[in-house]
Amino acid sequence: MTILYFEEAEVGKLRMAGPYLVSKNDIIQFAEKFDPQPFHLNEEAAARSVFAGLTASGAHTFGILISLLSKTEPYSLRVVAGLGWDELRLPIPVRPGDELRLEVTILDKRQSKSNSDRGIIRNQIHLRNQKSEIVLECINNVLVACRPVA
Repeated sequence: MTILYFEEAEVGKLRMAGPYLVSKNDIIQFAEKFDPQPFHLNEEAAARSVFAGLTASGAHTFGILISLLSKTEPYSLRVVAGLGWDELRLPIPVRPGDELRLEVTILDKRQSKSNSDRGIIRNQIHLRNQKSEIVLECINNVLVACRPVA
């Protein structure tokens, strides 16, 4: 995998990862441990919910996004630290059998004012299902290393 430094990252560049198959068992196991809501745990209760069926927790969906971030192609960034997440939305639920794909586009970048060996990159992130519907969208900000001086 190609790993880019701050200087090499281009605004508008897209990187992708996936697919990630979400199973019924994965949804229930995550919910049992982290988000024990009936619509994440039980198909009958989920059928009576606003979702009309079993759905993954938003935290589970976000966890899948994090997992896929480390697998982006054709490149990844030399991230020093995550700085935060903005405008996180979950427009439609993730369901058993969904195949999720990650799209990350660089929105902008700027040199750090306090540390010349790094820069800040803002990314638009979309997590889509097999129908290309957005299941999670957000903007993230990351601190990215500059190329070391020789």
